[in-house]
Amino acid sequence: MPEPLKQPSTPPRVRILLDNDTGIDDALALAYLAACPHVEIVAITATPGNVDADQVAANNRALLALCGQPQVPVLIGAREPLRVPLVTTPETHGPQGVGYATLPDPGPAEAGGRDAVDYWIEAARANPGELTALLTAPLTNFAHALRREPRLPWLLGKVVIMGGAFYYQGNTTPTAEWNTHVDPHAAAEVYAAYTAAAEAGLEDSKLPIVCSLDTTERFEMQPALLTELAEAAGCAEPEIVLAGDPEGQRSTASNPLVRYLSDALRFYFEFHRLYDQGYIAHVHDFFAAGIAAGTLEYRSRPATVDVETESPLLFGTTVADFRSLWGKPANAHVVSWNDPEAGFAELVERLGALARRLETGN
Repeated sequence: MPEPLKQPSTPPRVRILLDNDTGIDDALALAYLAACPHVEIVAITATPGNVDADQVAANNRALLALCGQPQVPVLIGAREPLRVPLVTTPETHGPQGVGYATLPDPGPAEAGGRDAVDYWIEAARANPGELTALLTAPLTNFAHALRREPRLPWLLGKVVIMGGAFYYQGNTTPTAEWNTHVDPHAAAEVYAAYTAAAEAGLEDSKLPIVCSLDTTERFEMQPALLTELAEAAGCAEPEIVLAGDPEGQRSTASNPLVRYLSDALRFYFEFHRLYDQGYIAHVHDFFAAGIAAGTLEYRSRPATVDVETESPLLFGTTVADFRSLWGKPANAHVVSWNDPEAGFAELVERLGALARRLETGN
């Protein structure tokens, strides 16, 4: 078995283009990236998924302001999947996408704002090999970008995708994961583009790192982590979240970042319990963010990935060929191992420090 890819204790600077559909676990991932001093969030692009694109963008602007990074551009690209109607998830993430959390009105979007897809292409061309693409939403915007600029696989330094389920139970249908199921045609185009790039000689290190449910569901957050986070943030009173609490109870934490994350995650705990998974939360996107930031260890296996877009029974299902049975080159590295215990310790340390800085101004 290969050794884990160990990330350095002080990672080098990372510049991230983030595409998300915020989303409770997207919000946690964004707050985490904002908490990493070595990470520069170059821009955030909004893809419709958990909520529509305008709400995604509003959530991102508000959370960036809360995390002390209001200068980061937030852009909208696609407003619907490539070929199928948009389906959102108010039952999973709440009507606004962030559970019970509330934030001040982020204000109007930039008038005549730039197109997200154009921004991605311009940024990649201007910074060849320097940018990490982190995709925690359906792959709609990325598919559009690859259509307009087929050289993107060469121009980007690293690509991390949260999506898919390989020989593992889906979380939307028995075989399909949410992000891929929302826009399977986009996902199929992305993997096809990387197959073509691999055939044309793309370096192995530039193939997407795919964080599928097989490993992201190992990041199973327990409510006690919010108690640890409040303590790390220096909150005067303990933050206690219990399975027996009334539904919809709100946090009273003195720290605004802790209060926001607690209220968002409480909704997520309740959702998972409703579907008999326990009072827990699968924080898929945080794990993907840790790989993009270079802070979490993982192992991966090369594979050729494709997506089913025709079968009603298997619509949105991802398939990984680990043994080259299709006779095609690998187009992805599918994560096969991670370390949730170390990951959650990292999360508490980073977010606790950020929460303290925001409250004290130091």
